[in-house]
Amino acid sequence: MSAPTLSRRHRIRRGVLTVALATCLGAALASCSDEAEPAAGQSPASPAADARLARLAQQAADTGSLGVIVRVDSGDGKPVEIAKQAAWTKNDHSLAPGDRFRVGSNTKTVTATLVLQQVAQHRISLHDTVEKWLPGLVKGGEHITVRMLLNHTSGLGDFLLTPQFLPSLTGQEQRTWTPQELLAITPEQDPPTKPGTTYSYSNANYEALGLILEKATGSSLAELIEQKITKPLGMKDSFLARDAAWPAGERHATGYEPDAKRLKALLSGTVDLPDGVGFAGPERPDDNVDTAAIDPSWSWAAGGMVSTAADWQTFLTALNSGELLSQTQLKQMRTTVDAPEEGGGYGLGLMRVDTACGTVWGHTGGLPGYSSEIYTDATGTRSVAVFTSTNFGIKEKKAAATNKALVDAATCQMLGKPQPSDSPTG
Repeated sequence: MSAPTLSRRHRIRRGVLTVALATCLGAALASCSDEAEPAAGQSPASPAADARLARLAQQAADTGSLGVIVRVDSGDGKPVEIAKQAAWTKNDHSLAPGDRFRVGSNTKTVTATLVLQQVAQHRISLHDTVEKWLPGLVKGGEHITVRMLLNHTSGLGDFLLTPQFLPSLTGQEQRTWTPQELLAITPEQDPPTKPGTTYSYSNANYEALGLILEKATGSSLAELIEQKITKPLGMKDSFLARDAAWPAGERHATGYEPDAKRLKALLSGTVDLPDGVGFAGPERPDDNVDTAAIDPSWSWAAGGMVSTAADWQTFLTALNSGELLSQTQLKQMRTTVDAPEEGGGYGLGLMRVDTACGTVWGHTGGLPGYSSEIYTDATGTRSVAVFTSTNFGIKEKKAAATNKALVDAATCQMLGKPQPSDSPTG
């Protein structure tokens, strides 16, 4: 079976995972109109604005997002929390704002934070080569630095769509992958790129960073996350997934993806999928599949975290307000390379997204059945999270347009700016 091909524009939704087959579900927040005015008597944070956000969330759910969690914290101590879902999904689970969720590549920001903490303690240098820490494990590692791994300029390709890994990504094969095994099947970029010259998103970069962290500290990545991030910040609903299991008795969102026939039609012309490739899981209405039981543990340092909207906003707020890193390290993290497909630039595990309503900092995430965008303002005072219980499903034109309209509105409301028009375009 030949490896499926994917255009650059339709890679994997930057979050993990970019995941699954296609990063292209767009992280760009794009275009609140600067000239838009709130209705008479309506401020960006008014009850009317909250109701409008809820209406947009339901519209997104009904047109392909299936389940949506929105949490907007404008820094006044009164966050707006919304959960909306398509009617048929209620037979599986009644969605709530506090449900646990696979946050995918948002995990990269945690991994990067841990690396920069070790840099501050002089255990790791941004100039260290991969070969120094992982001898013989990464082809060309003598020319790739820690900084290049962090900002995706290493020249490494991605393992996601390789014939060896695709069955695990879709849940058709139950296999536990080690980071070493994933690095071994990682191809070079096509065309090959000299390390340090070009931004190209790759989960392999963060698999290597996880191994470097463990070697530098003598602790497991899960231990480091708990000791340095989740426990100090009181993030009681957040952890690094070791398998497909969800905590017994605890609430979690159900994720969905198109079945094999619908997926192939969706990606026709952009991704060459082998016949019969689709997501494994129980069949659901409207040609969907329940993907909540697909094992995400392979994503590890690149995207393995489970969290809630409130927990992750706590983390991102602490990070961007300077609680977790010194100003020197935070400045390094925010030093970006051009990444137009991310809507702005990519720093060291942190995205800069330039919207018409203002610049925001954070990341996106994607795993089978789970897509997320989480941002703060430059000071870490305000934050927004939008969780969507499908990833590929929002590639369809109408679904993508309504989801984007929701993210735009939530981001503008977070920043205290007038919201864009109700009518999505696409």
